Amino acid sequence: MADEVVVSVRLVRSFEHRNFKPVVFRGVDLDQTVEEFIQRVKDDVATRGGLPPPFKKFGYDTMKIIHQAYGAKTNELVMSLEDDDKLILQNGLTLRAAGVANETELAFFKKEDYGLYKANPHTVW
Repeated sequence: MADEVVVSVRLVRSFEHRNFKPVVFRGVDLDQTVEEFIQRVKDDVATRGGLPPPFKKFGYDTMKIIHQAYGAKTNELVMSLEDDDKLILQNGLTLRAAGVANETELAFFKKEDYGLYKANPHTVW
């Protein structure tokens, strides 16, 4: 199935403390909507072994493309603060229409925390 791909999702709990955990999803259907994929990730994370409880219960609500296969990576340790209009996945679109492809890396975070960090991008760690 050419439409099922591998996507890495970086669960971001804290931008200031650079607190995140990567999780790999195989068999991701690019024709599902952003909302369906977000729900799939939330359901999986809530029951996935090996993740500390704070990551399982966090209020993630937004996804952003961090990196595409064979593309340049950002120098930011958690994720780039630029190009939000192009890289944040919009509800109502399929993953394919939002720009997700095989081996795409996504950040999954709370939009409110991202806004606060973007306004004052300092790290504590």
